[in-house]
Amino acid sequence: MTDEKISEADKAIVRALQGEFPLVAEPYKELAAGVGMTEEEFLARAQKLLSEKKIRKMGAVLRHREVGFTANALCAWVVPEARLDEVAKNMSASPAVSHCYDRTTTKDWNYNLYTMIHGKSREECERIAAELAVANNIDERVMLYSKKEWKKTGMKYFCEDS
Repeated sequence: MTDEKISEADKAIVRALQGEFPLVAEPYKELAAGVGMTEEEFLARAQKLLSEKKIRKMGAVLRHREVGFTANALCAWVVPEARLDEVAKNMSASPAVSHCYDRTTTKDWNYNLYTMIHGKSREECERIAAELAVANNIDERVMLYSKKEWKKTGMKYFCEDS
């Protein structure tokens, strides 16, 4: 990561990228026009921000309830440390898993891998977790079901200028 400050033009690109993505044939052209530059300049600057690690990724936010996934569970797993990367890679490849990450364990909570599983019912989530367990030879897990969704937005950067 460089120590140089981010330019105003690059801040505008970050603001554009963290907003609603236009569902049009040329979305980057539309985003670029919104910040007053060409699509080529916009994409070149965005690529530079990525290569300089000033931005890390771009991704879609799935509003799972709006597309029919009415059940979701955070499944916490006990995975042998030596197999953590292998199992995480396998589980994150499942189309039913939207998030997969590891966490530090404690004396009272020995779960070290977490997956967010989405399904159309609790039964489907349980079936998916069981299939993941068998496929990865993992026995111990706990399913934590969402009761209410409180927030569905990501972080917003450079908004003080808007």
